[in-house]
Amino acid sequence: MRDYELWIGGGWAGASRPDRMTIIDPATEEAVGSVPAGTAEDVDRAVEAAQAAFRGWWMLPPEERVDMLHEAARKMIANKKALGETLTYETGRLLARNEFYDEWSAPVFRFYAELARNDQGRVIPSAEPDGQLNMVIKQPYGVVGCIVPWNYPILLLAWKMAPALAAGNTVVIKPATQTPLATLEMVETCFDHLPPGVVNVVTGPGREVGEALAAHPGVPVIAFTGSTQIGQRLIELSARHVKKLHLELGGKDPAIVCEDADLSRAVPAVAWAGFLNGGQVCTSTERIYVQESIYEEFNERLAAFARGLAVGSGFDPESQVTPMISASARDSVHQLVQEAVEAGARLLAGGQIDSGRRGFFYPPTVVADTTHDMRIMREETFGPVVTTTPYRDFDEAIRLANDSEYALGASLYTHDPRRVRRFYTEVPAGTAWVNDPLVDNIAGPFGGMKMSGMGRELGEEGLDEFRQVKHVHWDIEGRAKPWWFNGG
Repeated sequence: MRDYELWIGGGWAGASRPDRMTIIDPATEEAVGSVPAGTAEDVDRAVEAAQAAFRGWWMLPPEERVDMLHEAARKMIANKKALGETLTYETGRLLARNEFYDEWSAPVFRFYAELARNDQGRVIPSAEPDGQLNMVIKQPYGVVGCIVPWNYPILLLAWKMAPALAAGNTVVIKPATQTPLATLEMVETCFDHLPPGVVNVVTGPGREVGEALAAHPGVPVIAFTGSTQIGQRLIELSARHVKKLHLELGGKDPAIVCEDADLSRAVPAVAWAGFLNGGQVCTSTERIYVQESIYEEFNERLAAFARGLAVGSGFDPESQVTPMISASARDSVHQLVQEAVEAGARLLAGGQIDSGRRGFFYPPTVVADTTHDMRIMREETFGPVVTTTPYRDFDEAIRLANDSEYALGASLYTHDPRRVRRFYTEVPAGTAWVNDPLVDNIAGPFGGMKMSGMGRELGEEGLDEFRQVKHVHWDIEGRAKPWWFNGG
């Protein structure tokens, strides 16, 4: 067990009060570390350090900043085993997958380093090409507040931090209260070569540290991944200062399975999309709509597949479904399942808590015959639970898929190109997957529509989230104009 401090101004810093938060391993319910319960005063210190470092970081020769980000990526690869172990202790997630995500996070820094080096703006046509110059230049905002969730602490931080730093901003990071350890370890081991104050970390309760960061007048940008409810609160807090907000919020992703789908492939794909990381993924498939002619066969296959998945610790290489993040999260998911069954849904797999087992485990669960008046179909489940509902024709499938306030991702299983086109055209979603769910692409934008958020991560769009656009109009000769008052 290691006791960490805050990271401010390029090194460890004590908090303004002695209170600490204990971090719990969700697989064993044992303490694995502690961090300070930071305050608004600590946020002020971190923002001051980031502000002091901003101009120097922005004004570095591009090659130097690029080299530093490449070096950070190299260090992330070199430290992936240690970071992966820390992530497994605090998230419960499979060790091999944590190492994979750490390895996948590093190229994000390389991608944005090169993109920012080669994209600083453009020259646009001028009314008088011989005497005028018109440019569009892209500049950093200043200090970016990165508020990161507990389910993918390093990966989702990289999606924010890499473009923010590449654009010339400095950052203040607020990790999730459940999973701050790997973030602090990563900053210590992988970003210690950056100028002091470029990267800062303040741990603590969201209501105190997160809200102080969102309301701080010295933080013009907030990048947040988390629930829609907290996103709405951040909008309120940031309104006074008209901050730039980048919000990746909740999801309730649908999947449509057509009668021409190969069930030997569609069933494992849906199970992967629904049960990955214990269903604790913002783009988890939660609602499955199956053509009625194959509905019962699909249910039988999916239920059998779910029952065959191994539930266990992230340190056990045989595990496939790891624990949920907390007892309260597990209990909330279980309540949704129970309510659905009481309302007439069929429980085909899972749905039981093993009270004799330590850890916050919940089995892969399949609930059939769900309807949209059930809470399990309206609220984000965020656990290893999928629901199935039959549909008659593709029009009904589209209607059911769209019947949600969320629109983060959506999946389709078919080989009919006409259905594919209708799907990605008519279903609002930040990402539309066809026959291959939950795949990301560094060069492709990620984000939500409707109540699932605003802004995009990854791709060129992800860099522009952290840059201000300025139009420069320069009359090189400074000639008087005939339309000025009195003819100039």
